[in-house]
Amino acid sequence: MAVITNFGVPVSGGGESTLMPKLQYRFRVKFTNLGNSNNGALVTKNVISVTRPALDHEDVTIDVYNSKIRLAGKHTWQDITLVVRDDVNSDVIKELGNQLSNQVNHATQSSSKSGSSYKFKMEIETLDGAHDEGDAGVLDKWELVGCFIPSIQYGDLNYSSSEFVQCTITIRYDNAAHVIEGADKLSGVAITAGTGDSASSRG
Repeated sequence: MAVITNFGVPVSGGGESTLMPKLQYRFRVKFTNLGNSNNGALVTKNVISVTRPALDHEDVTIDVYNSKIRLAGKHTWQDITLVVRDDVNSDVIKELGNQLSNQVNHATQSSSKSGSSYKFKMEIETLDGAHDEGDAGVLDKWELVGCFIPSIQYGDLNYSSSEFVQCTITIRYDNAAHVIEGADKLSGVAITAGTGDSASSRG
């Protein structure tokens, strides 16, 4: 009679059991200095979905005698997309509006002198399903630094729909660290709690 360890792809040197996958709906998005305020938790509670980072490398081609050599060139972190609910008090939109006005004041047409005046930090955490405010239930997390909002869509209104209003935000960032068990797996550097030093950015 088959047992659960018989399910999966047979490989040499290991059993056939399948590893438990991470589930898409177990996640949390945290913000630091969003709109120069401490109300990031308010936005966290109203997140609907978020895309995780994607990394692309440019291609460097060196022509040699009868062939070509291809090397990895400069890398680019692709934008992520954050979708949030628009609440009846407009609290979430206020926080996003504060961030946008820090980037550019649309009334006075003035902008910040440097990126450090408006950039914020994000953490996208994959959770294990436990109800824990701290890091105990975090399976892995992405730390994004140098974040700002280049694009926002405030959502649609429709007489024929019962759906709630949602906002779609594009977030651009300078660098990212993929932290698993206390270390950034993209650099091999240990992460000090709360610092995100391996993904540090200035501007």
